[in-house]
Parts: sequence; C-alpha cells; structure tokens
Amino acid sequence: MNFVSRGLWIVGGLGLALAACAPKRVAPVQNYSLGLSRAGYRDYAAAKANICDAEPRWLTDELSAMNGLMEGFLSSTEQAKNPNSVDHGRHMELLKEASGSLGKVLDVHQANLRALQKCGFAKSGAFPQLGQRGQELVEQSRTRLTEGGELLALQEAQRKWQEEAPQREQTARQTWCAKTEVGSTDVFYARQFADGRTEWLFCDGHVVQSAAAAGSEPTLVSPEGLSAKDRRKVKPPKYLEAARGYPPEEVDKQPTLGGNSAPAHSSDASGE
Repeated sequence: MNFVSRGLWIVGGLGLALAACAPKRVAPVQNYSLGLSRAGYRDYAAAKANICDAEPRWLTDELSAMNGLMEGFLSSTEQAKNPNSVDHGRHMELLKEASGSLGKVLDVHQANLRALQKCGFAKSGAFPQLGQRGQELVEQSRTRLTEGGELLALQEAQRKWQEEAPQREQTARQTWCAKTEVGSTDVFYARQFADGRTEWLFCDGHVVQSAAAAGSEPTLVSPEGLSAKDRRKVKPPKYLEAARGYPPEEVDKQPTLGGNSAPAHSSDASGE
C-alpha cells in the first residue's frame, strides 16, 4: 500500500468512526394542557430526530400519556350535542378550548405513531396496542373537533338570534299592529326556539304558547291588568285558531343543528 492510499484509508476510517460517534438528535419535550389533562410529547419530525433512537420505556410513557389525554377529551365533550345535559356547558367550553390547539398536537402524535412502525421494537411490549389505540383516538378526536366547530358556530348563531329577537319583534309590531283592540286576534310575530317551544304574539298583548313536547296543547296567556270588560272580549279558541293558521314559513326560527342558520324571514315580513 503506497503512502497516498494509506492516507485515504486512514481518513475514510476516521470519517466512519466520527459518524458512528456523532451525537443523536434529541427532540425536546413539549407540555400540552387541555382542561384538567396534561401530557408531554415530542415532535421528532420537527427536531429532525429519529423516534427509534428514543428510550423505549420513556417513549411508552409519552405515547400512553397522549392517548390518555385524547380519551379524556372525548369523554369530557360527549355531552356537547345534548343541551339538556347538566354537563353541556362544561363540555362546550372544553371544545372551545380544544378548537384552537388540539389539532396541531394530533398531527404530531399521529406522525409519531406512523414513524414508530419503522422501529425494531415496534412489535414488542405495549407498542402494538399503543399504536393501534392511538390511531383510533386520533381519528375520533378529529371527528369530535369537526363536530365541535359546527356546535360552536351554532352556539354563536343562537346567541345572535336571541340578542336580535327583541328588535325583530318591535319592528314587526310597528309594521303590522295598526289596531290593538282586545279580542282582535291579529298575529304580528311568531318565533320558535331551538328546543321546539313556539310563541305567537298578538297585537292586543296576548300570547299563544306551545311547549317543546310533541303533541302538547297550546295555551293562551293574557296580558296583566285586563279590565273585566276586556276579559269578556277574549275568546281563547279564536286566538288558538289564529296561531294554528299562521304561515309556518313566517315563523322566526332559532338556528338548530342541521336546520336554519338564520331567521326564517326578514323583520318587515312578519304578520298576517
């Protein structure tokens, strides 16, 4: 071996040795909080680190913690669709909190689970179960976030409807109530709440109310302070008949999931 060849051999050997001794990239731990849940995770892809270089026991703990956080998120938002649940408000708040942050964390966790499959230890210990369960939870959590976005948008639409309802009612009254004589049975405005309750408002101050329960009979509510003379003018069957005859398409409906996203009519189209 001549001097040049020997030198190249030495340099090449040193290069391999240095490469073998090069420090492995380490992904820093990122802490994520959602409601009362906490979990630490690592973004191996962003750190250009190899998840297969991670200590298996630590990696097991990290993946388990993230799976647990998703399970908590799903169980703590399952009543968001049920406005009658005592947990509805709390579950909606958690959905709102998650809407701005959880999606990015799910992306990282899913990428880690996919990268895990290339590791030599991927089929050992708890990793197979962690990987399968993790993928299921990621998909379920994404679906819940999508549903949550729709629910939050609906909540805002319902709030706006409720806030603007008095003005629509007042405008309708000014438009349609040329006379307010007791017993006239002129409907000027009707509204239906998201829970199914319906009200028909009459120019003389009477209101016909229908409960949310299907098949419930509507009732007539008289304004306070009616004189004996005016009470004799009130014929409840006529008010109920006027309410039943009010055009359904003219009812101001509060938005519902999968239903109307705005009032059914403009404020100057109310009445008969």
